[in-house]
Amino acid sequence: MAGEHDDIRRQKERWERETVGKALRRSPERQEQFATQSGLPVERLYTPADVPVDYLRDLGFPGEYPFTRGVQPTMYRGRHWTMRQYAGFGSAEETNRRFHYLLEQGQTGLSVAFDLPTQIGYDSDSPWAEGEVGKVGVAIDSLLDMEILLDGIPLDRVTTSMTINAPASVLLAMYAAVAEKQGVPLDRIGGTVQNDILKEYAARGTYIFPPRPSMRLITDIFAWCAENIPNWNTISISGYHIREAGSTAVQEVAFTLANGIAYVQAALERGLDVDTFAPRLSFFFNAHNDFFEEIAKFRAARRLWARIMRERFGAKDPRSWMLRFHTQTGGSTLTAQQPENNIVRVTVQALAAILGGTQSLHTNSFDEALALPTEKSVRIALRTQQILAYESGVTETIDPLAGSYYVEHLTNEIERQARAYIDRIDAMGGAVAAIEAGFVQREIQEAAYRYQREVESGQRVVVGVNRFQINEPPPEDLLKVDPAVAERQKEKLERVRRSRDAAVVHTRLEALRRAAEGDDNLMPPIFEAVKAYCTLGEICDTLRSVFGEYRPPETI
Repeated sequence: MAGEHDDIRRQKERWERETVGKALRRSPERQEQFATQSGLPVERLYTPADVPVDYLRDLGFPGEYPFTRGVQPTMYRGRHWTMRQYAGFGSAEETNRRFHYLLEQGQTGLSVAFDLPTQIGYDSDSPWAEGEVGKVGVAIDSLLDMEILLDGIPLDRVTTSMTINAPASVLLAMYAAVAEKQGVPLDRIGGTVQNDILKEYAARGTYIFPPRPSMRLITDIFAWCAENIPNWNTISISGYHIREAGSTAVQEVAFTLANGIAYVQAALERGLDVDTFAPRLSFFFNAHNDFFEEIAKFRAARRLWARIMRERFGAKDPRSWMLRFHTQTGGSTLTAQQPENNIVRVTVQALAAILGGTQSLHTNSFDEALALPTEKSVRIALRTQQILAYESGVTETIDPLAGSYYVEHLTNEIERQARAYIDRIDAMGGAVAAIEAGFVQREIQEAAYRYQREVESGQRVVVGVNRFQINEPPPEDLLKVDPAVAERQKEKLERVRRSRDAAVVHTRLEALRRAAEGDDNLMPPIFEAVKAYCTLGEICDTLRSVFGEYRPPETI
């Protein structure tokens, strides 16, 4: 092999000198240097001599370590990915209607968007919720809202992803309580809570408590679900928001997996056995426009996580080595200018996610740079997935770009650079310490600044924004949330407070407070509080009174 590679290198040098040199003298290339969207250098041509890959060590077979080629032995030949459109706005009633519409159109899983007050643990009548109720997601104040949200949804047959972090334990408890009311045993429900608080500190901002008690809440969910809801994905460790904040593809992999390491370490320190919780860890990545870099990113992340779990944590169960992930196309890549162009962007990104081996996919709607998606735009987004699944042929064989010299080079390079980042974070004391020191935030900010400079200078072309602009009329038919939603939500909340047993509410919240002050798992008292119709705000305020609230460090 070494001799063959030496021959290829010599022949490549000859080709560069003779054939390419003659072409360049006639017509120079478009630019002196090429790079991926994340800044990885791209050579003119890749050959086997440029890609040191040991097939059995680095690629292997689908469904086997190191899972570079996919986590399932047959991948999409067995079943397609779950088509899980992220949805939620206004009231539980309106979002329930959208869920039923999407299921009727062929969606195969639910994904709930919560409004900002819900995400940071405030009831809709809190002064902190003013002006935000139902705006970017559905408002959930109590178990009654969750009952309405899931009305008519068979929880034993539909899995649900909930994009919720700081109060994830409360929303998960509400979901489980609805399942009990439907008569569905908890061991038959499935879904995911995002529950990834570290990326909130680093990139997104909807945190409540300081990192240490937040980590306790997360590991409490690990332990409670292992015992009660074994098919639930207890966390979706999220690179998506890290990328949306402006990171590179390498940083997305590195910071996501570093956070994953922190969660595993925290669970081990709580005394959990790695193979009892690791198979239910899941991940959430972004898909941007740089097609090959994105495909390589998913393959590199899968291989690196497998090695971390087996070599670093000594996990024995092959399911503990698997990086299973949901993908959402890049919201920050959508443009308000010429919004129909976003349909093309989303198609490219979705195709990259599929060729990268995603288990679940959300495709953004073309009007999301302007407003919440309409029924028409979300249907087009879903149809994009369906056309790729049923018409394109890309699902017929597994990991079809394996062996591409370019893709394998990018896969190797992303893994190498991500591992170097993880080593730096380890030297700082791990992801929590690196976030507390502002390291992760600074790295993302610097990457975002470099990208924005490239766009503003015209070095990076964004069609319709800095090239190929047109004069266009103001957009029409955008979805607008009814301002009366907030008042109706407050009235419903007041009815809940009047109708419940106040003594039971007081008892359940006091039990939660005592548990928070000690070391007991917090999920059982949260579950009991939810079933007594204690509100999200009341439960979170009880925990705030013990844990306090997080204040971020200055990073600029």
